[in-house]
Amino acid sequence: MAAASSAVTEKRKKNPLSDGQGTLAALLISPTMAVILFVVGIPILMSLRESVFRKDTAIDPNTGLIPEGETFVGLGNFTAIFTNPQLVPGVWGTQDRLVNAFWNTTFFTVVCVIAETILGVAMALIMAKAFKGKGLVRAAILVPWAIPTIVSARMWGLIFDGEGVMNRIVGQQILWLADGPQSQWAIIISDVWKTAPFIGLLTLAGLQTIPGEVYEAAKVDGANAWQQFTRITLPMVKPALVVAVLFRTLDTMRMFDLPMGMIGQGKYSVETISMFAYIENNALRYGAAAAYSLLLFLYIVFIAFLFVKFLGADVVGDDELKAIAEQRKRQKAAAKAAGTTPALAKSTVTSGSSSS
Repeated sequence: MAAASSAVTEKRKKNPLSDGQGTLAALLISPTMAVILFVVGIPILMSLRESVFRKDTAIDPNTGLIPEGETFVGLGNFTAIFTNPQLVPGVWGTQDRLVNAFWNTTFFTVVCVIAETILGVAMALIMAKAFKGKGLVRAAILVPWAIPTIVSARMWGLIFDGEGVMNRIVGQQILWLADGPQSQWAIIISDVWKTAPFIGLLTLAGLQTIPGEVYEAAKVDGANAWQQFTRITLPMVKPALVVAVLFRTLDTMRMFDLPMGMIGQGKYSVETISMFAYIENNALRYGAAAAYSLLLFLYIVFIAFLFVKFLGADVVGDDELKAIAEQRKRQKAAAKAAGTTPALAKSTVTSGSSSS
């Protein structure tokens, strides 16, 4: 009887609109994936192609003219960083321009994200409290994030001007918009002011999922405010917070409009990889610009991988997918223990459940 029931289970066809949820999901997301492939995939492939070519700029000795066209150079645009470095003075010393832009990008990312996370969590904790005018505070705190970045850059440029408000506050004449370490901190202050509410908003969404009974039980057990924050709030808000930090990290790594609109180009202390690629593209050095953009793309992919792998950034947030993944792990573990294949182990489990 058990064998017959197992055979019926094995021969039963899955309905693609019910049991075959993977097939249904593929059908539903296929239009979106096609658009993404067209909008994102094709430019990436074109950048790959452009990165192995270099525009002809040498004068033809026979005609005395610059020939039109491109020359295949392979990895020459990438190795030019080491074979033909563009040495520039910066905060990190005199070094290759791309390396300097890399350190600027990394410095902005680390400092801005840490400051935004601290302020964002503090904002979320304040907004989560019950007080009069809470709705107005939540709406007002999102105003900086809603302002277009280029508008914010011009506004902060006026604040950090030599005769601006910032120098009046600090009581010193600091050239914030000049080329130096002070311009880096001007960018950091502006970016933190604008985007800390983003982390605060996502953290607040995570805080609202924590039941109030948990805090009441902790108070009964004698936990103080700091213990409640470190042992209840942070662990339970971690999924939303990690995703928010991931998004802000990837966004800060491609920072362009804030330093470009606030400080301008040619200031090596604030030049990022995105700015450098943009300047190279405007100089008609398309191959080098494409190569630098691809390096930034690989850098971002690497950081995203670290977030997902080691910090558990759950970008999808689908509990059903988690359950399916856990079930597959259990099936593989059971198959390994029994010395059979996962499919055979699944058949054995189904047969056992049918016979019972």
